[in-house]
Amino acid sequence: MGMLQEFKEFAIKGNVIDLAVGVIVGAAFGKIVSSFVADVVMPPIGVMVGGVDFSKLAITLKEKVADVPAVTLNYGVFLQTIVDFTIVAFVIFMVIKMINSLKRAEASAQEAPAAPTKEELLLTEIRDLLKSKN
Repeated sequence: MGMLQEFKEFAIKGNVIDLAVGVIVGAAFGKIVSSFVADVVMPPIGVMVGGVDFSKLAITLKEKVADVPAVTLNYGVFLQTIVDFTIVAFVIFMVIKMINSLKRAEASAQEAPAAPTKEELLLTEIRDLLKSKN
């Protein structure tokens, strides 16, 4: 099988398309979470700790000299990224937990055989009677 044909089969499979949709939705969700953290969560936390804007927290490693910008260690942005990650991880955990509980419920529903109906019981009885006569 040629490499092009093999790639075509791989790319057309539903899993690849599902993955692509997941990546696109995930990227959009990441932007929403980043905005939520930066614009909704961090400002009240900054006010509670004395009016601090976390996005501006940095340690200057080297001051600005002429046309060379200052070198800074932006730990405030890093803190926001940690909060972003925590929220995304929690949401993914909750989604996976929900999916797993649905799978367990479906599996337990499939495992428990349904009780035979009255017709099935009657037909079984008739079959057994016919077997015993022969």
